Amino acid sequence: MSDHMPGAEMSSDAPAHVPADAPVGEFAGLSAIVTGGASGIGLATATLLAAGGAHVACLDLTPVSVPAPLVGVHCDVADDASVRAAVDAVVARFGGLDIVVANAGIGAQGAVDDNDDAEWHRVLDVNVVGIARTVRASLAHLRRSHSPAVVLTSSIAAWAGLQQRAVYSASKGAVQALGLAMAADCLADGIRVNIVAPGTADTPWVGRLLHSATDPAAERAALEARQPMGRLVSAQEVAHAICYLASPRSGGTTGTVLAVDGGMHGLRPRSQG
Repeated sequence: MSDHMPGAEMSSDAPAHVPADAPVGEFAGLSAIVTGGASGIGLATATLLAAGGAHVACLDLTPVSVPAPLVGVHCDVADDASVRAAVDAVVARFGGLDIVVANAGIGAQGAVDDNDDAEWHRVLDVNVVGIARTVRASLAHLRRSHSPAVVLTSSIAAWAGLQQRAVYSASKGAVQALGLAMAADCLADGIRVNIVAPGTADTPWVGRLLHSATDPAAERAALEARQPMGRLVSAQEVAHAICYLASPRSGGTTGTVLAVDGGMHGLRPRSQG
């Protein structure tokens, strides 16, 4: 984690690519934050929200490369003061806050006895408490919105027992439970809270894991075979699911967990052998 910076630094650079199938105007007039928004699923989501008309800030440890019209804001979700400063800076710039995508997270490998207390605390602090910090800092602003929505990024690991993913799975299971509890608590305020559970996605983080493997090609093939569709899901596919749940058009949906996992959670296809 980077050291906490006392103020929220904003940046924006070259124009972002606008997907051809973006929902034009769907988010017009709305403001959004996406944590972990400088790469992977976060950046894909922020880009799609902006293409639909939203003002979008990407909260990240390294936001300097975020392309315009997205706004990059330094934020360390493991530091409450950093989170509050970032949210306040976004609200001051955009004039409000309507959508919170709590996507920032870190990975971890190993069975339950492979990680010490420090690693357990590190992963849970970022993946679970980081979401609590983000939503907590945003609630007062969301209560003033006419279309408030929160979407959390969980994982297939919350549902399926994956080998060598004990602490990561525990954190993502907690994210799913936290999201459902928040959805219940936020009913009175009209704030919708939903969860997306991606399978293994073709993101820079997964790319780094593959690069560190003894046989990257074999490891990638194993990850692809684990998902019934026979391939990794894309960051853009997960982003579309997040934007669906964040959209005012989904005003009747809250407390939902939406899997984008190539069928891994619910399907048990017969072996072709």
